[in-house]
Amino acid sequence: MPVQSTTWDPARYLRYADHRARPFHDLLARVPAERPHRVADLGCGPGNATALLCRRWPRAHVVGLDSSAEMIEAATARADRRLTACGRLVFERADLREWRAPEPVDVLITNATLQWVPGHLDLLAALLHQVAPGGWFAMGVPGNFAAPSHMLLGELQRDSRWAGSITGEQFRPASHEPPDYLRALSEAGAQAEVWETTYYYVLPGVDGVLDFVSSTALRPVLAELGGPDTESARGFVSAYADALRDAYPPQQLGGQTVQVLPYRRIFAIARV
Repeated sequence: MPVQSTTWDPARYLRYADHRARPFHDLLARVPAERPHRVADLGCGPGNATALLCRRWPRAHVVGLDSSAEMIEAATARADRRLTACGRLVFERADLREWRAPEPVDVLITNATLQWVPGHLDLLAALLHQVAPGGWFAMGVPGNFAAPSHMLLGELQRDSRWAGSITGEQFRPASHEPPDYLRALSEAGAQAEVWETTYYYVLPGVDGVLDFVSSTALRPVLAELGGPDTESARGFVSAYADALRDAYPPQQLGGQTVQVLPYRRIFAIARV
């Protein structure tokens, strides 16, 4: 992820590790590379998904990159020591806008990261240049920024109670539509395939959606309000929770109180 002034909380992010890893599994399954030597995971976060790359390609050298020092620290701590000791798995801090592979990689994968990079559509050609001829580029981004979870967040930021404190200096995540990615990758000379999927996440409790977005989309907003423990931030979160309960009414499923969050994801693979 690009270097930002706010920090990431790996423990909170990993609370929904299975939900966040599911799109990565689906994206990885579509990459037909058989015996890559070098594999890079851009925006590796706490490394839980990067480990899947080592299992998929047990002879590859895998590097996980992220701009967050907290995420790299967590990824390194979680990593299989047998893989790190022999150099097969490495985690490094890097800004993907500036990262250049020491040698072209055979597979470059980035999932749930590009939405945090301003102007990332224009970055795709540079990323493809880090891939060896015949190699594969794979990406996934959320496509749910028009969903109530994000629209309500934007409405509250414009509310007079908080608008004076929220300047917009913290970058808000955003993505493009599938045809935009298809065009950008094709014009960069790759053979691309693009698709989308909507997942239905069953989140426990009456505030499951709030808890899910608190480690991602809500994070930069709370940073502008002085951090999650300020009175202003607590008031914002309370109002946001109320709005989310209206948009995603808690319901009973299997004897449990849950919220169901439709979550659209956009994927692409491209052969260089």
